[in-house]
Amino acid sequence: MSTSYDFKDLQRRMDGAISAFKSDLASLRTGRASSNLLDPIMVSAYGSQMPINQVANVTVPEPRMISVSVWDKQMVGAVDRAIRESNLGFNPIVDGSNLRIPLPELNEQRRKELVKIAHQYAEQARVAVRHVRRDGMDSLKKAEKDGDLSQDDVRSRSDRVQKLTDDTIAAIDAALVEKEAEIMHV
Repeated sequence: MSTSYDFKDLQRRMDGAISAFKSDLASLRTGRASSNLLDPIMVSAYGSQMPINQVANVTVPEPRMISVSVWDKQMVGAVDRAIRESNLGFNPIVDGSNLRIPLPELNEQRRKELVKIAHQYAEQARVAVRHVRRDGMDSLKKAEKDGDLSQDDVRSRSDRVQKLTDDTIAAIDAALVEKEAEIMHV
């Protein structure tokens, strides 16, 4: 097993955790409409769970309105239900095969709820990064046990994995602070 590949793979997986976290943050609203707000919503369609953008077209016709055009008229109820049950606080208005979602002004209580959700997303990302670190450390221990690496090599590479982990978690924390400020900005 090549060690440079090992670190590149760990870096790739940690970067994946950051990008998933940033995608989750983009789905939190900050007072203006965005088609990304509905990205985390999964719709029960055709016997499986599908992202909303695979059963409908999501657009933003106005700054405080999201429009969802469902492609299959039979799916309108399922899309409506998924949006209402998403815990995002949206109440869609059904208009044929279209759903209009007006975005109310964010009050202080809702802003605090959104910050809590952002903190949950950050913790999920940190846990994902820690899992990657654990996998990296386990592979180093296995390499040492198999006799592929000396104790000194394992120690220096473990330090490198830990530094990579610390840097990634710092990036997650920085993105969280930035999003929290954006949410709380009136």
